[in-house]
Amino acid sequence: MATKLSSFFVMVEPQEGGTYQEMLTLAQRAEALGLGGFFRSDHYHPMNVPLTSDATDAWAILAGLARETETIRLGTMVSPMTFRHPSEFAKLVAPDDQMSGGRLEVGMGAGWFEKEHVAYGLPFPPVKERFDRFEESLEVCTRLWGDGLATFEGQLFRLEDAPGHPKPVQRPHPPIIIGGGGPKRTPALAARFADELNVFGGDKTVFAERRQRVVDACGRIGRDPSELRYSWAGPTIVGADEQDLRRRCQRRLDYNGQTDEVGGWIEGMRSHGMLIGTIDQVAEQIRDLESAGCSRWYFQLIPVDDDGQLEVVAHDLAPKCA
Repeated sequence: MATKLSSFFVMVEPQEGGTYQEMLTLAQRAEALGLGGFFRSDHYHPMNVPLTSDATDAWAILAGLARETETIRLGTMVSPMTFRHPSEFAKLVAPDDQMSGGRLEVGMGAGWFEKEHVAYGLPFPPVKERFDRFEESLEVCTRLWGDGLATFEGQLFRLEDAPGHPKPVQRPHPPIIIGGGGPKRTPALAARFADELNVFGGDKTVFAERRQRVVDACGRIGRDPSELRYSWAGPTIVGADEQDLRRRCQRRLDYNGQTDEVGGWIEGMRSHGMLIGTIDQVAEQIRDLESAGCSRWYFQLIPVDDDGQLEVVAHDLAPKCA
């Protein structure tokens, strides 16, 4: 049970509400229960909640959590490379890793939510250019986190003998997580740069297909695909029984102002591979994903006030998955 529980991570979406204190409380509970990690999204614009809701900066929050937790892994799922210059991003990550004692993991992505970029005046180029920026950001960050002076000549960014200090505790750098479902560039970038591929949603068939794309991409560049971890993330609601499941799902629907009929919503979410069900149902889904090569699960909890969901995961779900 302990090994399986350490592969269960909390994932929260604070752009849908959540103060620092609420996140700290949840992270400390997760740590005390033995879960492996506490991750959060990196968004600036509220989603599915009033515009007056908090939408905090991910790396500011992680810095605080790094100092007020002791063992749990911390990170983003994922940080858009449209938000920051990659040299600035590298400088944010390194001291957070130091403050955590080497417990940080770095989810990085191309960015997708156009509305928040427009609202805050952030660049949101066409998808190809966003992926170009993402690729060069991976180059810049890994070079700055590496040894010696960093030099890089790209189409978008240029480094000239840049000192990459401070250095992260984890060498050569904190684990890099890349996610997404694209058939070409995402697998290629994961094969080159990632320590972990994350698949958001989907059943074991979807998971196996996306994992295989990265395995194939590793083969093309001569990398051992077993060097990567393969993980799943997505909405998760685990009920002690059917009645408790419906209550928890209705609570999430009400929080987001959704008018879906709860039974139909549960059926629809499960049909897309989300971990929505009773303890036995979710345990079966987890075992299926494990058979497809998954070794870590990120449970997306909305709202941040989880209504005792972590205790259900730790005390009831984890033993069924061992």
